[in-house]
Amino acid sequence: MRHGKSDYPAGVWDHDRPLNDRGRRQAALAGEWMANDGLDVDAVICSTAERTRQTLARTEIDAPAVYTEDIYENTPENILEAIRTYAPEHASTLLVVGHFPGLPGTALMLDDDAEIDRFPTSAYAVLSIGVPWDRVGLDVDPAARLRALQIPR
Repeated sequence: MRHGKSDYPAGVWDHDRPLNDRGRRQAALAGEWMANDGLDVDAVICSTAERTRQTLARTEIDAPAVYTEDIYENTPENILEAIRTYAPEHASTLLVVGHFPGLPGTALMLDDDAEIDRFPTSAYAVLSIGVPWDRVGLDVDPAARLRALQIPR
């Protein structure tokens, strides 16, 4: 999931930028959509950026979360490494909350047949992963299949 639309206050470092009103609404709506779609998230890996933390809070997802800079503005390879490192073995549904372009790049790396034309704020991709979390992205074919791309508006 990409964070909600953020604000750009003067003098605030990128990492500390908060959500704006639209971003707060988007994130809450994304949480509603996930619940309505039956996505029972049981673990979260989230960037340490303020806007991703606020996004996760607004979804009202009640699952243990790991906050790591490994997701903050990182490459798909590094995001996959974070998943392999931090995803609990028992988790059946993992939510990763992060940034563009890393998240859509990660989805495309896992499913090279996927078509992701855009990945706006608060968008989330639902992928089916056929391997344990500690094997995600390690030359396993097919690593995943994109099942849905949701853009809450």
